Amino acid sequence: MRLTHLRRIALAAVLAIAVALLGLAQPAAADTPDLTFTVDQPVAAPGSTVNLTMTLTNNQATDVAFVYQSIQPTWATSQRSDLKYSFTSCTSEGATCTGTGTTGLGVNYALPLAPGASRTVTLTFQIAPDSGCNGSISFYSYLYYEYNGHQSAKDGIHNTPVTQVDCPPAPQPGSSNADHS
Repeated sequence: MRLTHLRRIALAAVLAIAVALLGLAQPAAADTPDLTFTVDQPVAAPGSTVNLTMTLTNNQATDVAFVYQSIQPTWATSQRSDLKYSFTSCTSEGATCTGTGTTGLGVNYALPLAPGASRTVTLTFQIAPDSGCNGSISFYSYLYYEYNGHQSAKDGIHNTPVTQVDCPPAPQPGSSNADHS
Protein backbone atom coordinates (compact mmCIF):
# COMPACT_ATOMS: atom_id res chain seq x y z
CA MET A 1 0.00 0.00 0.00
CA ARG A 2 2.85 2.32 0.70
CA LEU A 3 4.19 1.90 -2.87
CA THR A 4 0.80 3.00 -4.28
CA HIS A 5 0.95 6.27 -2.32
CA LEU A 6 4.43 7.00 -3.64
CA ARG A 7 3.26 6.40 -7.20
CA ARG A 8 0.35 8.77 -6.70
CA ILE A 9 2.60 11.45 -5.24
CA ALA A 10 5.12 11.02 -8.07
CA LEU A 11 2.36 11.25 -10.69
CA ALA A 12 0.93 14.35 -9.03
CA ALA A 13 4.40 15.96 -8.91
CA VAL A 14 5.06 15.22 -12.59
CA LEU A 15 1.68 16.68 -13.57
CA ALA A 16 2.27 19.78 -11.43
CA ILE A 17 5.68 20.37 -13.03
CA ALA A 18 4.23 19.94 -16.53
CA VAL A 19 1.42 22.41 -15.81
CA ALA A 20 3.88 24.91 -14.34
CA LEU A 21 6.19 24.67 -17.34
CA LEU A 22 3.31 25.08 -19.78
CA GLY A 23 1.99 28.03 -17.82
CA LEU A 24 5.38 29.78 -17.90
CA ALA A 25 5.80 29.41 -21.65
CA GLN A 26 5.11 32.65 -23.51
CA PRO A 27 4.39 32.91 -27.21
CA ALA A 28 7.34 34.10 -29.32
CA ALA A 29 5.32 37.09 -30.56
CA ALA A 30 5.24 38.53 -27.04
CA ASP A 31 8.88 39.58 -27.52
CA THR A 32 8.05 41.68 -30.58
CA PRO A 33 6.79 45.19 -29.80
CA ASP A 34 3.51 46.32 -31.35
CA LEU A 35 4.99 49.57 -32.64
CA THR A 36 8.65 50.09 -33.57
CA PHE A 37 10.48 53.23 -34.66
CA THR A 38 13.64 54.10 -36.55
CA VAL A 39 15.08 57.48 -37.45
CA ASP A 40 17.55 57.94 -40.30
CA GLN A 41 19.42 60.84 -38.64
CA PRO A 42 19.79 60.91 -34.87
CA VAL A 43 21.78 64.15 -35.25
CA ALA A 44 20.78 66.72 -37.87
CA ALA A 45 21.68 70.30 -38.72
CA PRO A 46 19.27 73.15 -39.45
CA GLY A 47 18.03 72.77 -43.02
CA SER A 48 18.13 68.95 -42.79
CA THR A 49 15.38 66.50 -43.56
CA VAL A 50 14.75 63.60 -41.14
CA ASN A 51 12.75 60.43 -41.81
CA LEU A 52 10.94 58.78 -38.89
CA THR A 53 9.71 55.28 -39.75
CA MET A 54 7.04 53.49 -37.70
CA THR A 55 6.00 49.86 -38.12
CA LEU A 56 2.82 48.49 -36.55
CA THR A 57 2.85 44.68 -36.27
CA ASN A 58 -0.13 42.55 -35.27
CA ASN A 59 1.24 40.31 -32.51
CA GLN A 60 -2.20 38.89 -31.70
CA ALA A 61 -3.69 35.55 -32.75
CA THR A 62 -6.67 37.29 -34.42
CA ASP A 63 -7.10 40.20 -36.82
CA VAL A 64 -6.71 43.76 -35.60
CA ALA A 65 -10.06 45.32 -36.46
CA PHE A 66 -9.67 48.93 -35.24
CA VAL A 67 -6.63 51.19 -34.74
CA TYR A 68 -6.29 54.74 -33.44
CA GLN A 69 -2.84 56.32 -33.48
CA SER A 70 -1.70 59.89 -32.93
CA ILE A 71 1.79 61.38 -33.01
CA GLN A 72 2.48 64.50 -30.93
CA PRO A 73 5.62 66.49 -30.07
CA THR A 74 6.84 65.87 -26.53
CA TRP A 75 6.40 68.62 -23.98
CA ALA A 76 10.12 69.52 -24.12
CA THR A 77 10.00 69.80 -27.92
CA SER A 78 6.90 72.00 -27.85
CA GLN A 79 8.47 74.35 -25.27
CA ARG A 80 11.46 75.29 -27.45
CA SER A 81 10.35 78.41 -29.35
CA ASP A 82 13.70 78.56 -31.22
CA LEU A 83 13.36 74.96 -32.47
CA LYS A 84 11.66 75.08 -35.86
CA TYR A 85 10.53 72.02 -37.83
CA SER A 86 7.49 70.81 -39.71
CA PHE A 87 6.20 67.55 -41.11
CA THR A 88 6.48 67.70 -44.90
CA SER A 89 5.28 64.26 -46.00
CA CYS A 90 3.93 60.90 -45.00
CA THR A 91 4.48 57.79 -47.10
CA SER A 92 3.13 54.41 -46.17
CA GLU A 93 2.35 50.85 -46.97
CA GLY A 94 -1.24 50.30 -45.93
CA ALA A 95 -1.94 53.55 -44.06
CA THR A 96 -2.82 57.20 -44.58
CA CYS A 97 -1.84 60.21 -42.49
CA THR A 98 -3.75 63.29 -41.40
CA GLY A 99 -2.21 66.57 -40.26
CA THR A 100 0.77 68.66 -41.34
CA GLY A 101 3.19 71.22 -39.94
CA THR A 102 4.01 70.96 -36.25
CA THR A 103 0.56 69.88 -35.12
CA GLY A 104 -0.24 66.36 -34.07
CA LEU A 105 -0.62 63.76 -36.76
CA GLY A 106 -3.02 60.87 -37.06
CA VAL A 107 -2.43 57.56 -38.82
CA ASN A 108 -5.26 55.54 -40.34
CA TYR A 109 -4.28 51.95 -41.08
CA ALA A 110 -5.86 49.72 -43.73
CA LEU A 111 -7.73 47.03 -41.81
CA PRO A 112 -8.15 44.25 -40.96
CA LEU A 113 -4.53 43.58 -40.08
CA ALA A 114 -3.94 39.82 -40.06
CA PRO A 115 -1.87 38.09 -37.35
CA GLY A 116 1.84 38.62 -38.05
CA ALA A 117 1.17 41.30 -40.69
CA SER A 118 2.70 44.79 -40.53
CA ARG A 119 2.03 48.29 -41.79
CA THR A 120 4.87 50.81 -42.22
CA VAL A 121 4.60 54.61 -42.21
CA THR A 122 7.46 57.05 -42.85
CA LEU A 123 7.00 60.61 -41.60
CA THR A 124 9.39 63.19 -43.02
CA PHE A 125 10.09 66.40 -41.17
CA GLN A 126 12.20 69.36 -42.21
CA ILE A 127 14.29 71.30 -39.72
CA ALA A 128 14.15 74.98 -40.69
CA PRO A 129 17.43 76.60 -41.78
CA ASP A 130 17.01 79.21 -39.02
CA SER A 131 16.14 76.66 -36.31
CA GLY A 132 17.75 76.91 -32.91
CA CYS A 133 20.58 74.52 -32.13
CA ASN A 134 21.36 72.05 -29.37
CA GLY A 135 17.73 71.07 -29.00
CA SER A 136 16.02 67.72 -29.23
CA ILE A 137 13.08 67.01 -31.49
CA SER A 138 11.12 64.09 -30.17
CA PHE A 139 7.58 62.78 -30.35
CA TYR A 140 5.34 60.36 -28.56
CA SER A 141 2.70 58.21 -30.12
CA TYR A 142 -0.52 57.05 -28.52
CA LEU A 143 -1.62 53.71 -29.98
CA TYR A 144 -4.94 52.01 -29.33
CA TYR A 145 -6.16 48.94 -31.15
CA GLU A 146 -8.91 46.34 -30.90
CA TYR A 147 -8.67 42.69 -31.87
CA ASN A 148 -10.45 39.37 -31.25
CA GLY A 149 -13.72 40.55 -32.79
CA HIS A 150 -13.55 43.90 -30.90
CA GLN A 151 -13.60 41.98 -27.60
CA SER A 152 -10.03 42.81 -26.58
CA ALA A 153 -8.01 46.01 -26.73
CA LYS A 154 -4.45 47.24 -26.15
CA ASP A 155 -3.19 50.78 -25.76
CA GLY A 156 -0.15 52.67 -24.67
CA ILE A 157 2.27 55.52 -25.13
CA HIS A 158 5.31 54.83 -27.32
CA ASN A 159 8.27 57.24 -27.49
CA THR A 160 10.04 57.83 -30.78
CA PRO A 161 13.80 58.15 -31.12
CA VAL A 162 15.14 61.63 -30.41
CA THR A 163 16.68 63.76 -33.15
CA GLN A 164 19.29 66.14 -31.81
CA VAL A 165 19.53 69.42 -33.73
CA ASP A 166 23.22 70.16 -33.92
CA CYS A 167 24.83 73.23 -35.43
CA PRO A 168 28.37 73.30 -36.76
CA PRO A 169 30.68 75.65 -34.89
CA ALA A 170 30.87 79.15 -36.34
CA PRO A 171 34.13 79.95 -38.14
CA GLN A 172 36.57 81.86 -35.97
CA PRO A 173 37.29 85.43 -37.12
CA GLY A 174 40.52 85.67 -39.10
CA SER A 175 40.83 81.92 -39.63
CA SER A 176 41.09 80.38 -43.06
CA ASN A 177 41.93 77.05 -44.59
CA ALA A 178 44.80 78.49 -46.63
CA ASP A 179 48.31 77.40 -45.81
CA HIS A 180 50.31 80.35 -44.43
CA SER A 181 53.76 78.67 -44.63
